[in-house]
Amino acid sequence: MHDKVTKAIFPVAGLGTRFLPATKSVPKEIMTLVDRPLVQYAIDEARAAGITDFIFVTSRGKSALENYFDHAPMLERELEEKGKDDLLKVLKSTYMESGEVAYLRQHRAKGLGHAVWCARRLIADEPFAVILPDDVIAAGRPCLQQMVEAHAETGGNMVAAMEVPHDQVSSYGILDVSERKDRVLSVRGMVEKPKPAEAPSNLAVIGRYILTPSILRNLERIEAGAGGEIQLTDAIAADISAGNQVHGYRFEGERFDCGSKAGFLQATVAFALARDDLRDDLLRYIQDTVIVPKAAQ
Repeated sequence: MHDKVTKAIFPVAGLGTRFLPATKSVPKEIMTLVDRPLVQYAIDEARAAGITDFIFVTSRGKSALENYFDHAPMLERELEEKGKDDLLKVLKSTYMESGEVAYLRQHRAKGLGHAVWCARRLIADEPFAVILPDDVIAAGRPCLQQMVEAHAETGGNMVAAMEVPHDQVSSYGILDVSERKDRVLSVRGMVEKPKPAEAPSNLAVIGRYILTPSILRNLERIEAGAGGEIQLTDAIAADISAGNQVHGYRFEGERFDCGSKAGFLQATVAFALARDDLRDDLLRYIQDTVIVPKAAQ
């Protein structure tokens, strides 16, 4: 067994420009899928995996994100007085206790690797998780929980992996795999956003990582890579070159790219259809406005 993972970094400093004008005043991470903010899905997944320390790397204009996790005594009292116990339970599930959460500023947009590096002083000498709230994963057993259980056996670094169409590999970090054992992949190399003809596989890294402190030391040394940013993929690749273990994990579940409008809409429909209180009305709407008119054409 290897060291338990109890800390997670949430890089949430992005400006969310693809969702303007909404993100002019609302941080993208608290935009809602059905009735829960994106970041709440990430927090719930982290808690299910045993995470107890939550580190948010933010930027200017993210105060609404910080306020979301605060206690709301007036609202709580009103719900209690009106006997709305179900809503009160939902409200309390959003609270983060004092000392459970930390907020750090990334003052310049220098990439995911730089955002993770910003949290280095809170990590110490222990493995840690990185969760990108834009990647929402619908799974019977939460993705990070699957990874933490696998990591307890493998140790080292671990990245979530999924197959993508070959014409989309240039949008991802791509794995070069030497061995496959069930869902665990032995990784011998990683390439950030390769051209399709140069990609070693179609196994893409998505927004869940379990990393060792050596990655933070690598981030101290590497220079800007693809897109002029400090790439987390490059720091992981440096660990491979140094002979340290890196594994990919092919998780069970469906990933939605909620950093894009299409992915956000797809996730909204999928999560709504999974709700007993919403499914029938939504299916009826789809039937009446999409399926029937299309058939009539």
